[in-house]
Amino acid sequence: MANAQQRIVAECTVVYKVESQDASDASMRQKAIKTVYIKSNNARIDLVAPAYSQTTIFNKTTATATVLRSFGDDKYMTPLNAQQWRKLNSGLDSIQMQITPDSISILDYTCKKAVLQLKDGAQVIVYFTSAIMPSVREYEYMFKDIPGFVLGYEMQDGAGVKKVFRATQINLYNPVPASKFDIPTKGYRIITAE
Repeated sequence: MANAQQRIVAECTVVYKVESQDASDASMRQKAIKTVYIKSNNARIDLVAPAYSQTTIFNKTTATATVLRSFGDDKYMTPLNAQQWRKLNSGLDSIQMQITPDSISILDYTCKKAVLQLKDGAQVIVYFTSAIMPSVREYEYMFKDIPGFVLGYEMQDGAGVKKVFRATQINLYNPVPASKFDIPTKGYRIITAE
C-alpha cells in the first residue's frame, strides 16, 4: 500500500524525545533521548537515559545486530546473528495492525495513526508518515510492517508506565558517518545470546 509519492530514505538522522508518565503522576517527564541513524542497509539506535545508555546496530544485508549497553563504567556487548535477532523479537511477530482515520502533525509531516495489538495483549499507538519510508525497516522490529516512517509512538511497560516517543528533529540531508556503524573491538564485556 505504498503511496506513489513515497520517498525511500537511505540516509537520515531522527531524534526522539522520550517521556514517561507513571500511574501515580499525570505529568510527563523527559527520561531519555532516542536517536536513529540510517545509512543504506545499516541502522543504529541510540537510547540515552540518565542511568544507562543502549545502542543497537543493525545490518539489513546480514540481518544481524549488536546491542551495546552501558551502566556507568560497566559496558556490555551482545552480538546477535540472524536467528538470534529473530528469536529476540519473536514476541513481536503476528502483530495485528489497524490504521485509523486519525492523524496528527509531527515535524510538518502528516502522520497517520495505527494501533498495534501485540501477542501479549499490549497495545502500541503509532504515528507514521507515508511520505517517507526508511531503507531499513527491521531495525525497529515492531514497526517493520508499518507503511511509512514512524515519527511517534506510545506504549506502556509492564509496570504500567506510559512512554511517549516523539520525533523532535529529522535530518534527511546531512550524510551519516559510516563510523556510526562500526562495532567496538574493546572495552566491552561480551554477553552471548541464547
